[in-house]
Amino acid sequence: MALRRPGEGVAHLMRRTTHYFIFIFILFFLFSSMALAQVQTQIRVIQASNAGSTIDPSLRDVHSELGSLFNFTSYRLLKDETLSLSPNRPVSVPVHQGRSIEITLVRQHRDTAKLIVKIKRDGTDILNTQVRLSPGRTVLIGGPKHGEGVIILALSARF
Repeated sequence: MALRRPGEGVAHLMRRTTHYFIFIFILFFLFSSMALAQVQTQIRVIQASNAGSTIDPSLRDVHSELGSLFNFTSYRLLKDETLSLSPNRPVSVPVHQGRSIEITLVRQHRDTAKLIVKIKRDGTDILNTQVRLSPGRTVLIGGPKHGEGVIILALSARF
């Protein structure tokens, strides 16, 4: 049987307790940084066509960009959703019968968020692209045909 010096048991207990506190601190730091990594993303699904000349009033903030990038006379908002994205956790938004949009936050830095955007038809990707969003900016993505026109996605983020 080994004899311990006075105070040796207390020192051993203090080292163990310190290791537990360090472990708990690291876990707390990891979970709090994951919570901070959430990006609030607005996705607007727009139908653009040359049938008529109507501009949906809720699209006024992007109307000039739509007109400079796309050659259509009518823009109608089909869906407007705000999503809370966490890193590497895809969020799916049903859009139309058999169609959905899947958005995944890949990376977030102080002034940009990198997203993967997929449009799926019956589970198959018909559009797969990456975008970089800056707070306060809107990115427009031309999509597949829909009705008499096409789908355009307008993405913006807050973080």
